[in-house]
Amino acid sequence: MVAASTLGVLAATLVSGCVRPVAVNRAATAPETSVPRIAIMSAFDAEWQALRSATQITGTQVVNNRTFYFGRLAGHDVVLLLSGFSMVNAAMTTQALLDRVPVKAIVFSGIAGGVNPGLNVGDVTVPAQWGNYQEQLFARETPQGFAPSRVTTDFGGYGMMFPQGTSVTVRNAPPDSLERRFWFPVDSLSLAVARTVAGQATLKRCIAADRCLDHTPKLVVGGNGVSGPTFVDNAAYREWVWKTFQADALDMESSAVALVAYENQVPFIAFRSLSDLAGGNEAPNEARIFGRLASENSAAVVMAFLTALPASAFGAESRQ
Repeated sequence: MVAASTLGVLAATLVSGCVRPVAVNRAATAPETSVPRIAIMSAFDAEWQALRSATQITGTQVVNNRTFYFGRLAGHDVVLLLSGFSMVNAAMTTQALLDRVPVKAIVFSGIAGGVNPGLNVGDVTVPAQWGNYQEQLFARETPQGFAPSRVTTDFGGYGMMFPQGTSVTVRNAPPDSLERRFWFPVDSLSLAVARTVAGQATLKRCIAADRCLDHTPKLVVGGNGVSGPTFVDNAAYREWVWKTFQADALDMESSAVALVAYENQVPFIAFRSLSDLAGGNEAPNEARIFGRLASENSAAVVMAFLTALPASAFGAESRQ
């Protein structure tokens, strides 16, 4: 569930060893970087193996030690890359991509922790909006209980922790003006296409002959997702997240990518398959057992989505 722009090559005359060279862009195979593309992102390698294997790769470029794979997938010009674990890595990598490549839309594929008690391991969620639920105020404890000095959302707290709204740039407003926004909606066209592929993707139930889920995984489109910098494996906290945010899934990257996409006015959607129940099971966390199954289920839905997505979707421009 899981974590800056390159400044170029430093001159060879850097003084002694006090300054470390920054990462250098390297092209393994010269890519065509002027073609508008759909970006396919995942947090770590296991989440995108199936998608990368299905891509006809025509070139690569290394930026800040992350490889961008350029090519064709399901009839679309794409660029595939790993965001790295967690919010900071996801935001940094997304902005580095948008600074270098004309991106028509961002599609995130990966695993997540299940929050909705009506969902199970292996199910694939496609939330309609994402929130950064762990940007928090830690409240002062008083004899009357925890007393937050300021709260910018309507959500209640979990102990001393009270969710805050994320500050983002106001579009079409004076420079440096900000707004408080908790939810970031996904692209409406992408969500509509996702709703059409429910019967077109085969979702796995077994990871091995003796390791099968006791249910048939399903695709759920709509609802809420939340992201934060912590891996959650706690039943009480999971219950609070469900009651507070009505989130189907929680992860460590999606809302960060959604925020950067919003700031840059790039369409975004995330497909997250449940690798575990975030502490909701009495048994030990299931992610190590069913993580690969969840990754492959997410990739299967993404492939069905891309196949159903019209070639003309998002036009030829990199910005809305």
